[in-house]
Amino acid sequence: MIPSPVVSLYAKMGLVDGKGAIGIFTITPSEAAIIAADVASKAADIEIGFVDRFNGSLIITGDVAGVEAAMKEVMVVLCDSMGFASTKVTRS
Repeated sequence: MIPSPVVSLYAKMGLVDGKGAIGIFTITPSEAAIIAADVASKAADIEIGFVDRFNGSLIITGDVAGVEAAMKEVMVVLCDSMGFASTKVTRS
């Protein structure tokens, strides 16, 4: 998670309306990025900036608390419920 990105980063990532924190996922198998996007959008008031089911990328934006809550809920669903290997969520 990037809690306070520089403004120019949004445009460079293709996030036209991006604001607030950025949450970045790379998920294997890649199709799970769709599940993660659904879980994240239901868990908190965030926006889906980008999702790619072919390479497993998911980018979310929103306030820091929302992005953090969404990321935690994705980890719960994918790791605890579906048996995916977990990783530590980091901040830059």
